[in-house]
Amino acid sequence: MKKIPALICAAFLAASCSLVDPITRPDIALSEQWLEGTPASNAAMPAAEWWRGFGSSRLDALIAEAFEGNPDLRVQGERVIQAELALRVANSSLFPSLDLRNTGTGWSRTDPGSRSGGAVTDRKSTSLNLAASYEIDLWGRVSASIASGKASLTASQYDYEGARLSLAASVATAWFQYLASVERLEIAQENLAIAERVYKVVEARHRNGAVSALDLSRQTTTVLTQRAQIDPLEVQVRQTRMALDILCGRAPSPPSTESQDTLARLAIPVIDAGLPSELLLRRPDIAGAEARLTAASANVGVARAELFPSITLSAGGGLATDALFSLAHPTSTISLSVAILQTIFDGGRRRAQIETARSRERELLETYRKTILSALQEAEVSLSNAARDTRQEEAQAQILVEAERGLRLAELRYSTGADDLLSVLDAQRTRFSVQDQLAQLRLARLTNAVNLFKALGGGWQSPAAN
Repeated sequence: MKKIPALICAAFLAASCSLVDPITRPDIALSEQWLEGTPASNAAMPAAEWWRGFGSSRLDALIAEAFEGNPDLRVQGERVIQAELALRVANSSLFPSLDLRNTGTGWSRTDPGSRSGGAVTDRKSTSLNLAASYEIDLWGRVSASIASGKASLTASQYDYEGARLSLAASVATAWFQYLASVERLEIAQENLAIAERVYKVVEARHRNGAVSALDLSRQTTTVLTQRAQIDPLEVQVRQTRMALDILCGRAPSPPSTESQDTLARLAIPVIDAGLPSELLLRRPDIAGAEARLTAASANVGVARAELFPSITLSAGGGLATDALFSLAHPTSTISLSVAILQTIFDGGRRRAQIETARSRERELLETYRKTILSALQEAEVSLSNAARDTRQEEAQAQILVEAERGLRLAELRYSTGADDLLSVLDAQRTRFSVQDQLAQLRLARLTNAVNLFKALGGGWQSPAAN
């Protein structure tokens, strides 16, 4: 017993030794500037609520609704709670456990029977026993488990932030696709009205013998073709609306016109992409990959500590009496012990567990590296697409002006007999194609802006950068 205090002191001194190695970060050479895109003078870094830059109050409301009701985001939130509880379980190992054992009160009677002639005896007893045990963290196993739990919790929190960013981007993209579908449907309906107007002119001229039946058949084909394009666009409007409803966590509802948003009225924010090196602190998925690597490194320390002996301190005390429901005048006991447990042979199981943990660490290191490379690629592609689609939309807008002018002139010349129907048909097809493509280019610019916000991590920053 005199050696126990010295043994305890030595154990606590040795507990400062840790078997957890610092993590190794991937060595990636980052360029000083982005390869695609040039910084604009009026650009700003992404804000926390970056979607407000599009100037759509309806989009703001949809994203707020999705944050409240989206099932996937709620699932990710529960995973954060589970990680917090797992860390609480790991932290409990820092404290001794206290148990109430063999405690109770009882009565028994022994009757030897009339033949033996013995006396009937009653036995009463009441006892109260407490037992405490504490495992000394001699090799840092418990502290490594706690470090792993903290890193896992941090990773789950970063995953939640990444899920919020992804959800906001998905809602914005779905909203823009819905608006584009509505606009393309309106364009198709407008072009159908034009085709029907021209058809009336052709029909009147055919009745008067000014044009042949072939011209009437051609314009009839144009009207029927325009009508056939209406139905797929109506289906697309309903489907994009349903997808938006699901993202917001509600049952699909019929399309409505509660918003005055149009593609042309939406603003397209000008974004400052910063430097490639800053991306490492602005993406929650990169931070999450690093946190998981930290947890894996701590798990290697846990596995290594299993090779060494564990020391457990135990203490106990109790009271006992020969009475029922009473501890008056008890007999007391107290005990103190130290237990050392060391595995001599396990068939290589613990060595294999160490190598498994190390392999997992190497796997997550490569995952961390891949996450960084993917983030750089996503940012470069988004910057390139944004610059390209801006130029294409500007050119397409000029083409539309000329296409509308050409259609007006073709209708005028045909109505006066100065030109044939083929010129009108060609002008109609050109105008419809240019209008439809312009709507798709506007959608592409809006979508690319969302993708760039997402690639840059939105307005999120790692706590290490704050």
